[in-house]
Amino acid sequence: MLKSAELGLKVGKEEYGRQLPKLRLALLQAHWEIHQAKVPVVVVISGPEISGKGELINRLAAWLDPRGLEVNAYGPPSDEERERPPWWRFWRALPPRGKVGIFLGSWYTDPILRRVDGKLGQSAFQRDLDRIAFFERMLAEDGALIVKFWLHLSKKEQKKHLKRHEKDPRTRWRVTPVDWKAFELYDRFAKWSETALLRTDAPHAPWVVVDAADENHRDLAAARYLLEALRRGATAVKEGAAERPAAPRRPATVPSAGRIVPGAEGNVLDTVDLARKVTDEVYRERMSKLQGRVGTLTRKAFGKKVSSVLVFEGWDAGGKGGSIRRLTEAIDPRLYRVVPIAAPTEEERAHHYLWRFWRHLPRDGRVTIFDRSWYGRVLVERVEGFAKPEEWERAYLEINDFEEQFADHGSVVLKFWLHLSPEEQLRRFRDRQRVGFKKHKITEEDWRNRKQWPAYAAAVSDMVARTDTPAARWTLVAGNDKRVARLQILEAYVERLAQAL
Repeated sequence: MLKSAELGLKVGKEEYGRQLPKLRLALLQAHWEIHQAKVPVVVVISGPEISGKGELINRLAAWLDPRGLEVNAYGPPSDEERERPPWWRFWRALPPRGKVGIFLGSWYTDPILRRVDGKLGQSAFQRDLDRIAFFERMLAEDGALIVKFWLHLSKKEQKKHLKRHEKDPRTRWRVTPVDWKAFELYDRFAKWSETALLRTDAPHAPWVVVDAADENHRDLAAARYLLEALRRGATAVKEGAAERPAAPRRPATVPSAGRIVPGAEGNVLDTVDLARKVTDEVYRERMSKLQGRVGTLTRKAFGKKVSSVLVFEGWDAGGKGGSIRRLTEAIDPRLYRVVPIAAPTEEERAHHYLWRFWRHLPRDGRVTIFDRSWYGRVLVERVEGFAKPEEWERAYLEINDFEEQFADHGSVVLKFWLHLSPEEQLRRFRDRQRVGFKKHKITEEDWRNRKQWPAYAAAVSDMVARTDTPAARWTLVAGNDKRVARLQILEAYVERLAQAL
């Protein structure tokens, strides 16, 4: 794949100057059309350090409209980035719909370099590439246009470039001992880079290998391909003929359980014992002990840099707020954050639906509590028709991968579904209508959702069956008695956090 790019093509200065004005004008027009079409564009520029990646990015930044362009350059992760799953820094930089995001030092850099250095085994390397392929397919499914350039230099040309830059006072700073060491490992770098390219080359995210020996040819070739990609992306949206690839399939480390057919007998919620009760005396004694344990364990977790991600989902009036309060009462306020999730903002709608949740993942040692979460995609968006069937169907795998990533990072992941009976929900609704300081909790939307109970129950059963994994278990909470529910939640967190520590 890489050898085939060693064509020795060159573009003279005059020819370069003749082609450039027309190309720049066309690029600007295509950039405007992609902005109008609301298509997010992800441009990855990879290759050896001396191949001119930075120079190419500078050219593209000058030729495109800067108002619709974001350039992201990555080096070693910062302290803030190391304290979160590795993909956090890439997700937060994804461009919104209508903008172009250029990535220098992308999700390909670390796996390839670690494989070259022997720090990453073959199976781990393949797993990283599978995750990359899954990620790019997920973005493409959401409408993103993905363009990936690999700037290639033969071994002979790479040595020539290193020597030339080393002799030139203007570019001498670019050549370091690390670059010469990389040159010594050229064959290993080429081997594992080619493996990565072949494994992640796909119709929705193809690799374009550019011969970078001649900088004029390099820049024009990359710009022409980007131009055609932008045009195709904008045209596909205009014509409504964009072909979407099949649903994402990543060899799952933890396969999800079999699907429960909506409306079928044996709904998982039927297994919850809603008759459970507890006396006030037992509740107060048990709650005091549990809160003490939570306080102690979360302080230890902070010292050991073990973060927690807690998800609260459930029926309207299911008691999420009260349960969260009993939990946070026991935690140092400096260590936790509650993220209430409502309808997405305009900024959030301009990104993949998981983008807004990636932004809120906690640093090592902290606790983040989501009051409703990414499961809205397979619950309210499914039932209310806000997401197409193919969108919420593929979300199960996307969510499993998402949760697996912060579990792999060492985070404690717990998910609670607060269940109650329709009769108990009705009683609480009426109670909220009668009590002045509770009236704000009940809306017409709550009554309307109540009429959709069977559809939501089927969606919840599907959700639990397909996203209950060893990395991120569901706890079905018996919520008819609020005291039982609160104790069950704290008991589950104490048990899981103690295991992690």
